[in-house]
Amino acid sequence: MNALTLRAVGHAFFGRTVLDGIDLAVATGEIVALVGPSGCGKSTLVHIAAGLVEPSRGQVARGYRQHGMVFQEPRLLPWAKARDNIAYPLRISGPRRAERRRLAEAAAERVAFAAEDLDKYPAELSGGMRQRVAIARALVGEPDFLYFDEPFTALDVALKRRMQDLVIEAARKARFAALFVTHDLAEAARIAHRIAVLDAGGRGIAGFRALPGAPGERDARLLFDLVQHFEHADALFRHIHDVDERRIA
Repeated sequence: MNALTLRAVGHAFFGRTVLDGIDLAVATGEIVALVGPSGCGKSTLVHIAAGLVEPSRGQVARGYRQHGMVFQEPRLLPWAKARDNIAYPLRISGPRRAERRRLAEAAAERVAFAAEDLDKYPAELSGGMRQRVAIARALVGEPDFLYFDEPFTALDVALKRRMQDLVIEAARKARFAALFVTHDLAEAARIAHRIAVLDAGGRGIAGFRALPGAPGERDARLLFDLVQHFEHADALFRHIHDVDERRIA
């Protein structure tokens, strides 16, 4: 059973086609990393999948109960404390204030966000701490599907690895499915079960590569060898580092 299915999805901005013929499925409990050259439409595709953008054509079938989303920027409310930022989605679903507080604190614990920092405002937090709050906010409603739109691009290497480990562990415990947009093949190889490569011009999915083992179980040597093979011996990834500036908003 698929948690998400896209069939012949296409989209255009102001009459210019940016995506066309996209067929993509994410199985229940599966993490699919979506990669492709800068400007090929990865973010637009994930926004369509999440329902933030209506496609010009094609069908989106969502087989999950509820989703959460983590963006490249944490997008926290600057006037709200960390605890209230995490709890914000619960204001829509209706738990009482005491229950919202309990669930927010539980979500913060899941992402190793220190309890003593919950009463701090975003401006008082480091970049890594703000991203932990954003992930906790996505997890607080216990979704069975998560969308990640290049969430760790702005973080340094060591912090990015800690954030990746956090997502891998959260997915292992909660068994959610995910579509994870990234431009980083090393990140894709660490975090996903399967990699989908978007065509350089947004004309369909160019191909897929299944990854051996499970996220969190691949050692450093295997990850290095996988990325080297993708970058230097696999034609599917030939244009992965191209940049089409005309297509970048």
